[in-house]
This record gives sequence, C-alpha cells and structure tokens, in this order.
Amino acid sequence: MAEQQIGVVNEFFAHINVAGVELSDTMRVGDTIHIKGHTTDLEQIVDSMQIEHDQVQEAAAGQAVGIKVKDRVRHGDQVFKVT
Repeated sequence: MAEQQIGVVNEFFAHINVAGVELSDTMRVGDTIHIKGHTTDLEQIVDSMQIEHDQVQEAAAGQAVGIKVKDRVRHGDQVFKVT
C-alpha cells in the first residue's frame, strides 16, 4: 500500500491517549493512518478528530488536530495516510 506523509506529532497526552498532530495535508475521519518514528510503528483508522475541543470530520494542511490513538506516540513521529 502507498503512503503519503500528512503531518507530524507535536504532542502526546498519555492520560487520554490523544496525539496532537500538525497537518501538512488533509485528513478525514475514516482515513487509515500510519504513525512512524524511532520506536513507534502504529497503523489505525481515524475514529475521532478535534480542533480546539470541537469534533470535526476533516482538517486541512496547516491545522493542528487532536486524534485518539490506540498506543503511545512520540513528539516528532511522522504521520502518513495509507492509500
């Protein structure tokens, strides 16, 4: 499967398993993403996404979003959309 980089993790909130992602391309709820880093290798479907605590279905390049993740991610991890 092909992958396209769409962002980078800039924060991780462990107590709620949410990653803060700075986007460089569009991401939608339902997209399959792959988060890769030095010790991170996580693939999942985006189930929920928020901007400033408001639920959104889509976010564009330049926006910072919070997404629920199923495992720990780290600052600097790269976020790819699986196509």
